[in-house]
Amino acid sequence: MISYGKQSIDQSDIDTVVEVLKGDWITQGPAVEKFEEDIKHYFGSIHTCAVANGTAALHLTGLALGWKPGDIVITSPITFLATTNCIVYSGATPDFIDIDPETWNISIEKLENKLKISKKKGRLPKLIIVVHLGGLPVNPIKLNNLSKKYKFKIIEDASHSLGGKYYSKNVGCSKWSAITIFSFHPVKIITTGEGGCCTTNKKKYYEKLKALRNNGIIEERKNFKFKNLGPWYYEQHSLGYNFRMNDIQSALGISQLKNLNIFVKKRNKIAKFYCNQLKNLPIKFQKIEKNFYSTYHLFIIKLDVKYKYLHKKFFNYLRSKNMYVNLHYLPIHLQPFYRKNFKYKSSYSDCIFHILARNI
Repeated sequence: MISYGKQSIDQSDIDTVVEVLKGDWITQGPAVEKFEEDIKHYFGSIHTCAVANGTAALHLTGLALGWKPGDIVITSPITFLATTNCIVYSGATPDFIDIDPETWNISIEKLENKLKISKKKGRLPKLIIVVHLGGLPVNPIKLNNLSKKYKFKIIEDASHSLGGKYYSKNVGCSKWSAITIFSFHPVKIITTGEGGCCTTNKKKYYEKLKALRNNGIIEERKNFKFKNLGPWYYEQHSLGYNFRMNDIQSALGISQLKNLNIFVKKRNKIAKFYCNQLKNLPIKFQKIEKNFYSTYHLFIIKLDVKYKYLHKKFFNYLRSKNMYVNLHYLPIHLQPFYRKNFKYKSSYSDCIFHILARNI
């Protein structure tokens, strides 16, 4: 069976994890810091905060940036639920911009039109979460120009794009965004079992993220409110969570990260093969423009418009041939929770299938 996704684990990964298991630290130890340093070095970001999973990374990002009731946060409806749930966690209001018909990422053109209208109404968003769908980065320069004009911050949900590039920069460098988040779930490019991280170039965000992942506890003594109370002393300055990554996960991440370029290159090779073999069929592929390098976390195909209502038959046929495709993503604003609580109303539009170009 061609599976939806499967982790690629080699003997080096196993040996690295076993070494930690035989050591003195299996949580809150040196492997976590080493993994964070390796991520910083790879992406070129100034700070990295490893956390329990990608959803935790999104949740903590909202807390670190101070989202609150009344704030509007825009994102794409074609993504996993966690991208939007993190907005609701903070009490902010999610709003959606449709996807571009060629790249299937958030439409910059439609976003700009929305911002013009929102400015007239005095309801500009505080922040925009862009999703690098399937591993293809959103255009950071166009988005950054809009953020300067309309005064909003940018968060990159790069769960699909670990190893992606735009304009010769690594996704995760956070040059054009406040915070970039990643997921290390087993179906992603590299894995730590579960796990995620936030990268940022802003020290104030990093310090907040570090405290929030550890129950709100401040680690640096210079920031204590009360001084010289003893080496056992610690302080909680905010309501945080236990969203830490442990050393076992970090050890696996350290080893996996060494193979990231190999994994992404292999996915691109598989995607090229698919495109060549399927090019004469009535389907469309995600458009990859110059200066963008996709990780192909997902290999997505879109049925020609005249066949779009046959998606269920097509889905069942491929599954019957042991090709574990899936239909992604069901638009978030049409989920019962969002219909009920935010009164979104619409109908399902074109169906998008994907086949994961997995590590073989």
